[in-house]
Order: sequence, then C-alpha cells, then structure tokens
Amino acid sequence: MRIISGKHKGRRLVAPKNLPVRPTTDMCKESLFNILNNYFNFHGLKVLDLFSGTGNISYEFASRGAGPITSVDGDMGCVNYIKKTATELDLDISVIKSDVFKFLEKSKASYDIIFADPPYDLSQENFEKIIQLIFENELLDEEGMLIVEHSKHTKLDHLTNFSFSKSYGGSVFSFYEFESDEEEDYEDEDEDEG
Repeated sequence: MRIISGKHKGRRLVAPKNLPVRPTTDMCKESLFNILNNYFNFHGLKVLDLFSGTGNISYEFASRGAGPITSVDGDMGCVNYIKKTATELDLDISVIKSDVFKFLEKSKASYDIIFADPPYDLSQENFEKIIQLIFENELLDEEGMLIVEHSKHTKLDHLTNFSFSKSYGGSVFSFYEFESDEEEDYEDEDEDEG
C-alpha cells in the first residue's frame, strides 16, 4: 500500500497479513482523489472513514492536509494498526473501534467528506442503510460529499442524493451530495433581468 500524494507521497506501508481487509487498490485510490481534487481543497477538511480497514484512505487524506480525520472499524487489529501508523507519521487521525451502524446511529458530528468501504458481500439492504443513516442523522455537511465503494453487482444509483458513479474493473465509487439550489437561483435571476 502506497501513499500517492501530499507530504508522505511515495511512502510504502505494510499492513499485517492477518487483517480482515480488502484494501482499495492504488489505481482506484488515485482515480478517486483525482475526482475529489476537482471539488475540494483538502486542507482542514473533516473526514469520516467508515470500515477503514488498514487506514489506506485515511492516510491519503491526512497526507494531503485534511484533518481531523475519524476512522471507524470493528476489528481491533485494524484499529491498532491505524493508531500505530498515524502516530508514526504524525497524522491527524482518531480511530474508533465500533460497529459502523451503531456509530452512525449515535454520532452527533458532521463531516465534509464521508468515505465508506463496506465488505463487498454486505447485503444491498445494509449498503442502503449506511447511506440512509448518514443523511437522516445529518452527518454530512451541506457542501459535503459521501463516497461509497462497492462491487459492480450492488446498485446504489436509485437512492436519494445520488450524484454520479465511476467504475474501475469490478469496483464502483458512488457519490452522493445534497441537491444544489443554484440552478433555481439562476432561473430567478434571469426572470428578474427580463
């Protein structure tokens, strides 16, 4: 696993072999951050990384100046590895050991970017529940973006606030944003001018 950009660019990290994870590939990760570069200046962004596994995505955000970053995973091995790596690299990452669904039900914070990478074999219903809980509990800032990584067999483009998706091999990133009122504002302005 490699950090692609930022102050730790090129840094290789080796996670313990026994962690129950499927890390986002470097190619997918690079493509994801190329998209996010068009929307955000990373400096100081509040980020939530759900099912964070090895912390791959959290390190990438932190290396680019985002923070504070909250990483949530239910596996103690993953949590300990992220804590150790964040300390070694001096990254602004807090790690929480929790079931992601319980965390989403109780959390009161809100974030600029939420990234969720659940196990690909999670049920369609549970994938939808993650997205639903985030919007119902107002965990995403109005200008924020939710990204869910899933397999091409899981379809999430019918859900409210779906914006667009990008496919890379068998993996898909689905992006969700609050609908913008800008278009309506432009129409109003046109009418005022006419």
